[in-house]
Amino acid sequence: MTNESQATVYDVVIVGAGPSGAVAAKRLAEEGMSVICLEQGGYPDYTKLRHSGLEFELTKQQHFATNPNRRRAPSDYPIDVSDSDIEPLMWNGVGGSSVLYAAAWHRLKPSDFRVRSVDGIADDWPLSYAELEPFYARVENDFAVSGVGGDPAYPPGFDIPLPPFPMGAMERKFASAHDRLGWHWWPGSNSIATVKHNGLLPCVRRGACTWGCFDGAKASVDRTHWPACIKLGVKLVQNARVLRVETGADGLATGVTYVDRESGATHFQPGRAVIVSANGIGTPRLLLNSASNRHPDGLGNSSGLVGKRLMMHPYGTVTGLFDDFFENWQGPYGQRAYSLEFAETRKDTNFYRGAKWQLMGMGGPLASVGSWPWGSSDDVWGENFHDTVHKRFGRSAYWGIMAEDLPNEENMVTLDPDVTDAQGMAAVKVTYKASQNTVDLLNYNVTRASESMREAGAYEVAGTPLMRETGWHILGTVRMGKDPGNSVVDAFGRSHDVPNLFVMDGSVMPTSGAVNPTGTVTALALRNAESIIANRRSQPVSQAAEARKVGH
Repeated sequence: MTNESQATVYDVVIVGAGPSGAVAAKRLAEEGMSVICLEQGGYPDYTKLRHSGLEFELTKQQHFATNPNRRRAPSDYPIDVSDSDIEPLMWNGVGGSSVLYAAAWHRLKPSDFRVRSVDGIADDWPLSYAELEPFYARVENDFAVSGVGGDPAYPPGFDIPLPPFPMGAMERKFASAHDRLGWHWWPGSNSIATVKHNGLLPCVRRGACTWGCFDGAKASVDRTHWPACIKLGVKLVQNARVLRVETGADGLATGVTYVDRESGATHFQPGRAVIVSANGIGTPRLLLNSASNRHPDGLGNSSGLVGKRLMMHPYGTVTGLFDDFFENWQGPYGQRAYSLEFAETRKDTNFYRGAKWQLMGMGGPLASVGSWPWGSSDDVWGENFHDTVHKRFGRSAYWGIMAEDLPNEENMVTLDPDVTDAQGMAAVKVTYKASQNTVDLLNYNVTRASESMREAGAYEVAGTPLMRETGWHILGTVRMGKDPGNSVVDAFGRSHDVPNLFVMDGSVMPTSGAVNPTGTVTALALRNAESIIANRRSQPVSQAAEARKVGH
């Protein structure tokens, strides 16, 4: 039975307390709007981390595993990946996947907004780099981005608010190698504080970024945004699994129905507008599950594109062994340096678009015998064990190769017809196959990155063109565009079909670029929130939501 008692009507109901939901909630609340956010998980329990103990490498996957199918926390839901080349990775809780991201921070390049115009494939965005640039700058300050400004791969004006991490011997070796090759490189930019900033403490370089930051240096929004949101009056409801976005007779959103996972009670939360920020899998799942007589194929899905065009940044690695001893277990884990030399379409290749390379730390002793990033661990145990650890620990480096993923309607998120989560909501099936363009792109970049490794002095180099558990970036399943016939939302995240329904997360991206997307999705969320504020007086509101009070 649905409990509707004491149902306050909020100006905005937000689904999801990750980066986009947090950015939107904070900005809307700053303007005096009443905001409630429903999150299917709770706050991360950092006391379960043992970063400083010898057992950390053995225990890090117990509570903070990136794969929800392995983690199986109460806040997670089943995802069928039997027909997917890549497994999606995420964190379901306050902070969203910023709790586990490596924190490498980028902007898209101007050409990434104009792929159709530049290369004649995929689509142009309904906005430009110039339109998003001021919002990039604002979120970079909020997310404590550290690094070196002025990367020549970008237009002038990409300044970095916090000072960089010092370059170590490993980074300097690759910088010299790329200088000799005439290839682009730049010091890593990361949303990790190097000095006190926005409630964060300076990084102590444990190199454990992707298992939660115990020290409070990484900019996950449970630390950077939610404390401010709560002070501003935003109501955050934890352990609330949203089942449906409801609509009234006028076709407008009236609010959401959710289950309190702890009590099992079902509630209706009315709102004048609804923002869905549940990532590129959770958002289409919710919209498809919100089908009704008026929206038989899912809410906001008149185009038929909800769940279609999934992009997950296929990822390869190139590892190298060196005679030099680097302190390569130190942080930041995600990005010591990067190269955009091969991030655009090149006339001398048989594929479109390109990849970003990020120079990574290798982790501790146990990481030197794991499958990541080496591609295989079959030959490291037994009599080879000690020799392998000696060769790899402190004497290795790797390029992570992040490929631009082109949209394909056959790559998709659908509802599972046979499996539900613990609250009875349909689970998810992910269908994803790497295209021939992706295969060719990764093979080419593995070859080039191997050249970089050798030029830097590696005596042994190995490459893996496609790693399976690398779906950190889940993009494209609720495409934005100008034409309601071939897109789901407009340039401000507003549903073409339901004008008081918004989507703010990576699912709206028409193309993926070749860089980490958090900077872009948060800049979009800030821009979209500003649009809601500017148009609040003319915002369509369902009369059913306004009337949904006790006794009505």
